[in-house]
Amino acid sequence: MARYIDASCKLCRRERQKLFLKGTKCYTEKCPIEKRNYPPGQHGQSRRSKISEYGVQLREKQKVRRAYGLMENQFRNYFERALKQTGRTGEQLVKTLERRLDNVVYRLGFAPSRKAARQLVLHRHFTINNQIVDIPSFLVKPGDVIQVREGSRKLEVIHSSMKRMKDTSMFAWLSLDKASMTGTFLNIPERADIPLNANEQLIVELYSK
Repeated sequence: MARYIDASCKLCRRERQKLFLKGTKCYTEKCPIEKRNYPPGQHGQSRRSKISEYGVQLREKQKVRRAYGLMENQFRNYFERALKQTGRTGEQLVKTLERRLDNVVYRLGFAPSRKAARQLVLHRHFTINNQIVDIPSFLVKPGDVIQVREGSRKLEVIHSSMKRMKDTSMFAWLSLDKASMTGTFLNIPERADIPLNANEQLIVELYSK
């Protein structure tokens, strides 16, 4: 399975905004975006600022794809799935991405980043409705209960991540019981409620060419 192995911070700098790929580092002054908010490479600061219509659409697609940690073929498959659903294609795309298990684990505060969440899922640290699920792309359904396995509840990465999760910061479509390390996916969120700084309609236009 293909995966990105280069520095994650380069991706944020390329998109010129935080994609929150490094967990806690993204919230500190050590985040490269704070000091070098321009594309990486020797010509990063000197590149022309004017960008074509295609370039704008491409950057928007890359931004969303990288934020959720997907390769190109994976992302295209989600887009094809969204095309077959009723409603606005771009919104359906984002809603489907939010349902991925690695994303839900991240949103619940069990992991500091989606990348860390993906690794925890692969290592079989979570159950859904009391069944072990080790597939990061598993699509969670309304009513599904995600729980940290009994033998995994002492993992430092999970504990340190949960300590940073404030009760008031939980998303409306999720509920969390910190004591039992259990989260519930209440419903599929509306696009307006999803904290993703992107214009998904540009992605639709790009793939429609």
